[in-house]
Amino acid sequence: MKISPHKHQQIRFKNGLITLALLCIFGSLAWLSTRYSAETDITRNSSNSLSQASQKLLKSLPDKIQLTAYIKKDPSLRSQIAQLVARYKRHKTDLALTFIDPDSQPEKTRELNIDAAGVIIVEYQGRSEKLNFIDESSLTNALLQLANADERWVTFLTGHGERAPDGIANFDLGQFGKELERRKIKAQALDLATMPDIPGNSALLVLTAPAVSLLPAELELIKRYIRQGGNLLLLTDPGNHHLDAIEQLLGLRQLPGTLVDSKSTLYGINDPSFVLASDYLPHPITQGFQPITVYPVAAALEIGDETDFQPVELLKSASQSWTETGPIAGKIVFDADGDEKQGPLAFAYALTRPSTGSGQVLSTSSGQAGKPLRQAQDRLVEQRIVVVGDGDFLSNAYLGNVGNLDMGLRMINWLIHDDRFIDIPAKIATDKSLQLSQISVAIIGFGFLIVIPLLLMATGFYIWRKRKQR
Repeated sequence: MKISPHKHQQIRFKNGLITLALLCIFGSLAWLSTRYSAETDITRNSSNSLSQASQKLLKSLPDKIQLTAYIKKDPSLRSQIAQLVARYKRHKTDLALTFIDPDSQPEKTRELNIDAAGVIIVEYQGRSEKLNFIDESSLTNALLQLANADERWVTFLTGHGERAPDGIANFDLGQFGKELERRKIKAQALDLATMPDIPGNSALLVLTAPAVSLLPAELELIKRYIRQGGNLLLLTDPGNHHLDAIEQLLGLRQLPGTLVDSKSTLYGINDPSFVLASDYLPHPITQGFQPITVYPVAAALEIGDETDFQPVELLKSASQSWTETGPIAGKIVFDADGDEKQGPLAFAYALTRPSTGSGQVLSTSSGQAGKPLRQAQDRLVEQRIVVVGDGDFLSNAYLGNVGNLDMGLRMINWLIHDDRFIDIPAKIATDKSLQLSQISVAIIGFGFLIVIPLLLMATGFYIWRKRKQR
């Protein structure tokens, strides 16, 4: 069919209008993209987004935040810091980041005591905090610290073979102590043989499965601390009875044997003494918490009828678990006729009760231990205690397992009444290594080295034959 010149003009005019409309639409979208932004974080652990707790904090800070990074001209390191700060600037526009090469200002570097690794100074309302390590958790906690201007002190009992908060052995808590320090939680060791009382600035006392018995006078000091409303974190181990007197005061007792869980084999763990927790009971500590936590050697706990605390089961084993009273070697089975108990069994409790807390220090304002800022005299506060039947899950050897670090930080923050810190996650990059079985490696190698080359050769030969037959 022949198209007339008039019809050609109509078609060209119509195509021109369509092209102009598309250009206007694309131009409008490009202009709108400069004014508004839309982002979606599809990473597995939302590593490119701020948590709701951080966003809420930024909205509550009215004044400008200044970050000064004294970092050498390392493009990759500076880029990582800038990317993290950019997430904060999306929610607070008056947050500024400045990079300074320490070599360019030697006097300022000496004044701030900046080492070769560099440091980041966070300033808000005339106060400043120094960060040697920066991630969302440490930066948000630093901002909270600046907003509140309160220091938090945690006391670890030592002198009886306990896990040291600054120790480097596998069973010690050195890495956890460093994580607390990064979040502006001051850890101090207490040896009751040299300091015959618990420091008044301590917001929390931590007992970590002593290797030898405590002296009667030391036990009495701890009992008095608890009776006066002090907060406590008690970590025990199967068969460790050196803290039985404290557990009895709290209305708890340790069940005989070691908690074993056949469910651990589903995660590739062949040791049944490893207890895994993934379904958490309702509590402020576990609210919104999803990662799996690993407890290498745990004891089941039982609450008594006579206790003036309000107990909540914090961690519970699976129904396939039980308390194994015999050696954990070879094939083990549940003995229904003995002292063993079938799961699910609680191995961590959170205890609370109202307390006047007379003389108990809630916070401090200086870096000097023992200098209280304010005391809770004649004021109703809630005493908080957490008892866990495993002292290894926060040790150097197991702290990096999935959600162990986050769980430990949540417990500490709840115990010291810093509930706002609980929801700030310590985001850890998911495992980037790929572990393949020998069969999988053989299949992949066979496919790439033999199957794919043969397919390419066959395809080339088929195309060559077809062309030759034409």
